[in-house]
Amino acid sequence: MIRPPLRPEEHARGRALGRALRAFRGPRSLHDVAAAAEISPETLRKIESGRIATPAFFTIIALCRALGLSADELAAAVTQDTSHDPAT
Repeated sequence: MIRPPLRPEEHARGRALGRALRAFRGPRSLHDVAAAAEISPETLRKIESGRIATPAFFTIIALCRALGLSADELAAAVTQDTSHDPAT
């Protein structure tokens, strides 16, 4: 199955997701959070940098659990950030 290219707003949402995750991670190391979420540090690095703009649902849920926040809190942060992204 060939996946269609992401639209600009999907890229913007991916960048906002990355910024939100970095903010919620705070002083915790990328490696610690990745280990707690049971994902590779490289995967978390790619999500935080926006290179993985649409991570799997269960990856996001695992990150939320590792960071001690709800999916609703993360979604609200991403939505608020996306509304200020000049690329949209």
